[in-house]
Amino acid sequence: MSETENTEPEETGADEDTDAHLAEVNALKLEIVALKDQVLRYAAEADNTRRRAERENNDARAFAIQRFARDLLGAADNLQRANAHAPKDDADQTVKNFVLGVEMTEKALQDAFERNGLIKVDPAKGTKFDPHMHQAMMEQPSDEVAPGGVIQVLQPGYQLQGRNVRPAMVVVAAKGSKGAAPADAPAGANPYAAHDDGDEGAAVDTKA
Repeated sequence: MSETENTEPEETGADEDTDAHLAEVNALKLEIVALKDQVLRYAAEADNTRRRAERENNDARAFAIQRFARDLLGAADNLQRANAHAPKDDADQTVKNFVLGVEMTEKALQDAFERNGLIKVDPAKGTKFDPHMHQAMMEQPSDEVAPGGVIQVLQPGYQLQGRNVRPAMVVVAAKGSKGAAPADAPAGANPYAAHDDGDEGAAVDTKA
């Protein structure tokens, strides 16, 4: 038998071993790719879960005081009315000190509200009526405010972290009113306030 005939079976076996090795390597590479993809998906799911938990915890903390804050609004309203009608020009020093005490108490309460994310909604005259933050109690003709603008605030509103706790009760300029075009409501309200409370306050009572 020739030397060529003796070596052929050995070369064939080597080729088969090489093919098997390459197939195993390719299978392992595919498995690595699949495992990397799985790890990435698990990491993304874990990150989404963490973010969702953080958001839920933040919301829970932010709105834990909502009911308590709403209960305090009556006291804030009373303090504001007391300051509005206080005899600030009274010559009696005792009366002056009392008025000053009421003013300081109202300021301290408003500061505490703001530190906890409870912001007063008190639109300036001429501000554009916003049904998400304002409640129109009546319409009146005006020579100073254009239609759709706020003429007067009957009761300020409040927002907690951008969500309405109470809309501001306002008087709105009726159709036919004269004046400069109403300005947009002040910036600072969280955009999701518009989605959280729906059309609260949008209805207008036209009985003046």
